[in-house]
Amino acid sequence: MSFFLKSATTQPTGEADTRQVRRVVEEMIADISSRGDDALHEYSAKFDKWNPAQFRLSQEQIDACIAELTEQEIADIKFAQEQVRNFARHQLASMHDIEVETLPGVILGHKNVPVQTVGCYIPSGKYPLVASAHMGIVTAKVAGVDRVIATSPPFEGRPSAPVIAAIHLAGADEIYCIGGVQAVTAMALGISEFPQVDIIVGPGNAYVAEAKRQLFGQVGIDLFAGPTETMIIADDSVDAELIATDLLGQAEHGPTSPAVLVTTSRKLGEETLVEVERLLNQLDTAEIARQAWEGYGEIIICENDEEMIRESDRVASEHVQVMTRDPDFFLKRLRNYGALFLGARTNVAYGDKVIGTNHTLPTSGAARFTGGLWVGKFLKTCTYQRILTDEASVLVGEYCSRLCVLEGFSGHAEQANIRLRRLGNIDVPYGKAAPVRAATAK
Repeated sequence: MSFFLKSATTQPTGEADTRQVRRVVEEMIADISSRGDDALHEYSAKFDKWNPAQFRLSQEQIDACIAELTEQEIADIKFAQEQVRNFARHQLASMHDIEVETLPGVILGHKNVPVQTVGCYIPSGKYPLVASAHMGIVTAKVAGVDRVIATSPPFEGRPSAPVIAAIHLAGADEIYCIGGVQAVTAMALGISEFPQVDIIVGPGNAYVAEAKRQLFGQVGIDLFAGPTETMIIADDSVDAELIATDLLGQAEHGPTSPAVLVTTSRKLGEETLVEVERLLNQLDTAEIARQAWEGYGEIIICENDEEMIRESDRVASEHVQVMTRDPDFFLKRLRNYGALFLGARTNVAYGDKVIGTNHTLPTSGAARFTGGLWVGKFLKTCTYQRILTDEASVLVGEYCSRLCVLEGFSGHAEQANIRLRRLGNIDVPYGKAAPVRAATAK
């Protein structure tokens, strides 16, 4: 039986807070929809202290941002983007158009068709999240998307040089310096200078996530993302310093980011508590990380590996690190996770920034039913059918006619019946079910 050596002391965001975010976002979307460009500029000035004549950056502005970076910084960004591009290409190669003859003369197939226009949201308000440019833009371009636009809020009063450079190097067709609900709404509805996109991807704060939720249906989205989550599954083959470092490395994302250790070693759990306190005295982002750890950090002690699997699948964390003697045991059995990190040599930061897998992942238990952003998210798998012979049309039509009548759809039945009369010389009364003949009696 598992037990908590340390429990979270803060409950998830309450319904009152959620209602407040929902109300604010709903009012902003309605206002932007009604007043268009004027509302976009007012909200940008209010929330980001940024009110340019136009939000789209010129080539001169983009070049100025790139010029602020060193050659090494540009090389580092290009390296990370190449890793993401390479993995996305392999993912794309695993997806095939198909065409099969399911019955004599009946051809069915599907094609993987890229969406035409994608909007990528790249956060930059609190941290300039360079890596989010790779994850959305590079992956969309590999998928074959025609037009990728990117929006990112200003950082400290102006476009973030590293973020804008990364967006440009990733291959965005247009770059807009705007953030928050106003950016998401502008892309979803095609307000003012913004093109209307088919899908919006990328992480953001609670207001950005809520805007995506409310606009879903008018526009596609990747997923509903909450605060970053991390879980470590460990036994006594690793040390507490490594565990504490990896927990705090994700806790610094924000004060509501859960960081959880699941272990079969009580000794490791106790030592981790000590190491966390020691490292918090050294970490530049300790103020945020401490809030996350004290409010949302947990250490769960389990009896065996099977119980660690049950606990992990129950939580369904965004990131799950496995640092045990046999990581493959968990790879084969774990079911609910956004991304998996196997062995002590890797960590979540590698996945977040550079290794090549996508860092836009499900949170808040959504890993129970979805994976994260990947090249397939930008593709629509569209089916088609073709019938080559009269005999095949008649065969399918007889079944179709009877099934339509069974459901009460006489107009549907007539779509089959007219072909039975013309192609099969079968006398079927208007809107009635086709007779059962010997050819279709089985």
